Amino acid sequence: MSNAALGLTMLVLIVVVIMMGFPTAFTLMGLGMMFGFVAFYDPSQHWLDNKIFDLMVQRAFGAMNNDTLLSIPLFVLMGYVMERGALVDKMFHSVQLAFRRLPGSLAVTTLVICTFWGIASGLVGAVVVLMGVIAMRPMLNAGYDTRLAAGVITAGGTLGILIPPSVMIIVYAAVAGQSVVKLYAAAMFPGFFLALLYLIYVIGWAVLNPKVAPKLPLDKMRAPISPWVAHVSSSYSRFMLPALAMAVAAPGKALGAGVEGVKLSWFKLLLALGRALVPVYITVVSLGAVWWYVTIYSQEGNEPAPVAAAQQVEKSAAPADAVQEPPAAGGVQEPPGAASDLKEPGDSSAVQAPPGADDKGAAQAEADEPLEDMSAGEATEVAKAEPVPAAFYSGFLWACVIAAALLAWYYWNFDAEQFEILTMLISSVMPLAILTFVVLGVILFGITTATESAAVGAAGAFLMAWSAKTLNFQKIKEAVFLTAKTTAMVCWLFVGSALFSAVFAILGGQSLVEQWVMGMNLTPIQFMLLSQAIIFVLGWPLEWTEIIVIFVPIFLPLLQHFQIDPMLWGVLVFVNLQAAFLSPPVAMSAFYLKGVSPSHVTINQIFAGMMPYMLIVIICMVFMYIWPGLTLWLPNYLYGG
Repeated sequence: MSNAALGLTMLVLIVVVIMMGFPTAFTLMGLGMMFGFVAFYDPSQHWLDNKIFDLMVQRAFGAMNNDTLLSIPLFVLMGYVMERGALVDKMFHSVQLAFRRLPGSLAVTTLVICTFWGIASGLVGAVVVLMGVIAMRPMLNAGYDTRLAAGVITAGGTLGILIPPSVMIIVYAAVAGQSVVKLYAAAMFPGFFLALLYLIYVIGWAVLNPKVAPKLPLDKMRAPISPWVAHVSSSYSRFMLPALAMAVAAPGKALGAGVEGVKLSWFKLLLALGRALVPVYITVVSLGAVWWYVTIYSQEGNEPAPVAAAQQVEKSAAPADAVQEPPAAGGVQEPPGAASDLKEPGDSSAVQAPPGADDKGAAQAEADEPLEDMSAGEATEVAKAEPVPAAFYSGFLWACVIAAALLAWYYWNFDAEQFEILTMLISSVMPLAILTFVVLGVILFGITTATESAAVGAAGAFLMAWSAKTLNFQKIKEAVFLTAKTTAMVCWLFVGSALFSAVFAILGGQSLVEQWVMGMNLTPIQFMLLSQAIIFVLGWPLEWTEIIVIFVPIFLPLLQHFQIDPMLWGVLVFVNLQAAFLSPPVAMSAFYLKGVSPSHVTINQIFAGMMPYMLIVIICMVFMYIWPGLTLWLPNYLYGG
């Protein structure tokens, strides 16, 4: 059997064996070792001297030496600590009261919580199980259609793997040699856009067919009002903002008459006024941050630094046919002569191509390195200074006007009940929102690396759970154990993937796939459709980890030929893989939900509820391709394109 035939046999066997239920990481390593042993076999050498063993050590060391993977255990620990800390229960109740007037309010609340919680945790199984426990029975008890309830939980629960910080994005960055920070920025808008499409679908279905999402009874739509809040409202004004302001300025009425069971003080009134103004604080801080970043921070680098200018002069003075590193470069460089000689050394300690393999296959083996150089993924990205867009000032003015109008409308309806709902939102949602904003903000603005940001997030998760008094030693032990288990799985996947892809390339499988694609004379859009269709079909039997580490590296070398941005293609893959969690027969979200649903909910009902969301994923991908700015605008603006 020829080497190319052996490579294709590897590719077919890996799919078959994984579908049979064998662990992916060890299947990759086992097939890589077996076929690599055959490829490197030399009758003149002892079998222990086979080069596959050296290749295995090299690939394992490459995985352990990958700095980008350090952020995975920290982000996973952050998610498991918050999940074990049971911080979402109060959040669901407060958000449900906030959206109680919308059609399908319970489903809308479930989707919002899934999105928000998924951002913070980055876990799919944990979010689906948690929301299945919290939201499934309330929706069914309220008369919601089983398909609507199941679909919104399973689809919403998968958003955490798409919206940063996401473990899937880190894995892709390590495989493709892309910047984690830029990929986070690129995935931000598509992730929220997909969540918006889900929300439009849920509300539209509830409006067109009210029977699938009946209105809640009045007692489920009322927030309990504290006696002292009712006292302040009745003493000053029905509108709580002026009532609290007058109570702070003239506390005589509020403090004169005692409230049963409550010790009311001027300081408590002042804190209540501060809580009532939280929407104003958020609006002012958000608009102020945008103004500061666009007009001040991003303009500080308009003049290039002297060192950068000197390096640019050196590069321009270099001969056109010689690509050289700048003398001051501090990165790891190849030894002299390595750039001109891509062949392995002839000694027995190096990994060599198998007897009979062509030079192209050996060169491809060296080029096919999933863990080749991830310094770009771990470095902080420096924002590119660009002039302030001409339309920014008018757009910012309109944003201020709209924000002021929304605040005026909100406070016009801000009574005692709304104040209680706002108080619940502040106590349950605000800590998680601040933590998420900090974790993402320090990455996107280039303040820290992804690993440092993950450490901040993990520490913040412990602090949140400790302040909520929901974390004990047993739960901490469970979170750490699950983190170690998940991290070990991902790292072994990388070792197995690196070994498998190297042997696949040495056997000429990668070259054969490239020749096959080139022979089809595809246009870029045809290649884009073909590659995404293959990944979509692979999502039915396989999970995202297997697709990312096995099949994505096969497509990556072809992107340059078709002049496709690997960042755009990668984010399309991220959105596409949402369908992997929603597509039978390996739709893991369905089985996660089935395990915590009432016994009368069947797996077929869950599958039926998930199917429309697969179509929505395809619609989102169409928008992303027609309008690439949805994906590329933010990373290009923040870091230059």
